[in-house]
Amino acid sequence: MLAANIFDAHSWGLLPFHFWTGVFFVLGAIVGSFLNVCIHRLPLGRSLLRPGSRCPHCGARIPWRHNLPLVSWLWLRGRSACCGRPIRPRYVVVEGLTASLFAACWVVFGEQAPALALLYSGLLAGLLAAAEIDREHFIIPDEITLGGLGVGVVCSFLIPALHGTASPVTALQRSLVGALSGAGLIYAVVRGGKVLFGRHALELPPGTRVWFAEESLVLPDREIPYEELLYRAGDSIRLVGRQVELVDRCYREVPVEVTRERVRIGPDEFAFEALPGFEVVTERLELPREVMGLGDVKFMAAIGAFLGWQAVLFCLMGSALVGAVTGLTLIALRRHTRSAPIPYGPFIAGAAAVWVFAGPQILTWWLGAR
Repeated sequence: MLAANIFDAHSWGLLPFHFWTGVFFVLGAIVGSFLNVCIHRLPLGRSLLRPGSRCPHCGARIPWRHNLPLVSWLWLRGRSACCGRPIRPRYVVVEGLTASLFAACWVVFGEQAPALALLYSGLLAGLLAAAEIDREHFIIPDEITLGGLGVGVVCSFLIPALHGTASPVTALQRSLVGALSGAGLIYAVVRGGKVLFGRHALELPPGTRVWFAEESLVLPDREIPYEELLYRAGDSIRLVGRQVELVDRCYREVPVEVTRERVRIGPDEFAFEALPGFEVVTERLELPREVMGLGDVKFMAAIGAFLGWQAVLFCLMGSALVGAVTGLTLIALRRHTRSAPIPYGPFIAGAAAVWVFAGPQILTWWLGAR
């Protein structure tokens, strides 16, 4: 009964409509502050709860009065109170954008369905965190993708209106179909991209040190999980090591090839699991070319669980169009090279956000225009 009252539009209507707009804006700013913690800590594998907020420069504890969303950054003029160093604009941008998205969700959905306004607000917060982490680190953590998948399925059953029905069973079915469609389509793109585009050479500055860790290839500017590089049995990473350092030996000017099962260094061959990690000095890598990563597969599955299979198709087409235009524009402006990767998560997240607010209307217009 209490849950029904919480999500009943009449109960929310007892207070002025735009009172709740303000509440959603403030709530979004608070959530945005937490998203900044997630964006900073999740890629590093750190706890989201402990320790408390600290200065990213000097490590000093941040008191509550300097940790108020939006207000503190503006009051301190974008500088840390403890050491005076600049605070990245990303913090206030994420907080402001999250607050605006929450308020927009209430304005668009709140009058008819407060529950949808809350659910879409949470979904958009997850999309924003995933997009920013992928933009900075070229990964989308499982906490967001697999966690979002589970939350999407559960919420679909509890609030069937998320899928345009009053039946929990029907909503659950649509959620599962959406998740499977999202994962299946992007999985097909990943496999097809490997077949069609093969390999590409990554040029590095002379003397660059590359670390082959236990689970990922660590480059100076990013980390790529092996599950995305060495996906098929025939995938391999190739290079000429100017210097290769193992625990018990060192090689110079030798070819190196790394696959899922083995590592060849010059004349020697090792089982992949036998090497805990090794460092190579090189200026050129040959990598399997990726269109998308497996993180995008899980990300689209989560989106499908929340929004259904129609949204999956919309996100796939919309993100591909915007991603292609963005990539070509950056290359034309010489701000990006053809061989350098572009994180795809932000395009998927952007397309999903568009679907939340206007996707069905765009789809109706498109079908009617044909």
